[in-house]
Amino acid sequence: MSKKGKVLVAMSGGIDSSVAAMMLHEEGYEVVGITMKTWDYVTSGSSKRETGCCSLDSINDARAIAVNFGFPHYILDIRSEFGDHIINNFVEEYLAGRTPNPCVLCNTHIKWDALLKRADMLDCEFIATGHYARLRDEGNRKVVFKGVDENKDQTYVLWGLSQESLKRTHFPLGGFKKPDIKQMAKDAGFIDLANKSESYDICFVPNNDYRSFLKHRLPDLEAKVEGGDYLYKGKKVGTHRGYPFYTIGQRKGLDIAMGDPVFVKEIIPETNTVVLGDKEDLEEQQLMVRDFNLIKYESLPEDFVGLTKIRYKDAGTLATINTIDKKLDVIFHKPVTGVAPGQSAVIYEGNDLVGGDLLIEKLLYFLNSILQFSVLCFFHSENKFHFPILKLFLKNYFYQINKLFLFLVRVDCL
Repeated sequence: MSKKGKVLVAMSGGIDSSVAAMMLHEEGYEVVGITMKTWDYVTSGSSKRETGCCSLDSINDARAIAVNFGFPHYILDIRSEFGDHIINNFVEEYLAGRTPNPCVLCNTHIKWDALLKRADMLDCEFIATGHYARLRDEGNRKVVFKGVDENKDQTYVLWGLSQESLKRTHFPLGGFKKPDIKQMAKDAGFIDLANKSESYDICFVPNNDYRSFLKHRLPDLEAKVEGGDYLYKGKKVGTHRGYPFYTIGQRKGLDIAMGDPVFVKEIIPETNTVVLGDKEDLEEQQLMVRDFNLIKYESLPEDFVGLTKIRYKDAGTLATINTIDKKLDVIFHKPVTGVAPGQSAVIYEGNDLVGGDLLIEKLLYFLNSILQFSVLCFFHSENKFHFPILKLFLKNYFYQINKLFLFLVRVDCL
């Protein structure tokens, strides 16, 4: 038994996880490699040859690394649990008019659980992955913070991990940049691995075409939803191919000529309606998340100011954040565009990952804002709330009242 301990490394067959395993082996850990088979393209109805983390070539590449360095390697078939949880949720979210992020869900509910379960079976103290992220101890907590390579940072998809999982996790690549990792592979003699192309697609969606994937999973879907209404400023301006085939903020592929560019502003599954708007119509100043998973803190400080990202590649926007009735209320210091229910709101303090969760439906923002402002007025009158925060809420209050008015006009309530 190694003095460093025994570690189970998730190996996709790509360069990152392969080098992570190599690094831990060279550091003196007793390494066990495992490749998880989550999906196959035949099941998805694709005629494309399998590529990426679930392909036979990738499994063989991972095994070759293990053989070369003399550590064991296993293949774990989790297609059933992956399909039940991740793929079904992916389809259900689009049918609910939301835009899912399956990578976050997979990390939180499938990969880490599967790794830890097999780690226990193989007497491994730790697990490791090829994510570009770092960990440190702070008090009695494990804090996730950004990797050295800002362009490859993957902390956004790790917000769902528990403290229990993090205490057994290693991220060997966090202190390196991508060119360093490629050089390590070359220095170890794995030239083909260093030159291997990377896939940024969702692993179970062939060609990254989620619309075709939905049609394959639900053969009668297209016939049921085709011909719904496009609305623009409260009026019907055309018909669309079906609400599940659109996402918030989408501009291309709308197949409608409006003179100026228009964007998908809202999706209403109940009426098969896609609401269009101008770019400024996509702006939001408030969002709400539920069941927020905190990583850095045990509880969030009052009037916490942090950088909030609403998409993986989002640069982030400063926001004032409070916990209200078991939900997290986020008031941006300036409007953001493209807030899409189903995506993740992830909060940072400097490079530290504070936590995150899924965005909820926008109508709740309106109602919450009205109630919130009434409460804040009371507290301010009692000198229990400071003016800068009240001013921020006041600005947002009128912003949301205007959006509520437009919403009521659209659904013919006014």
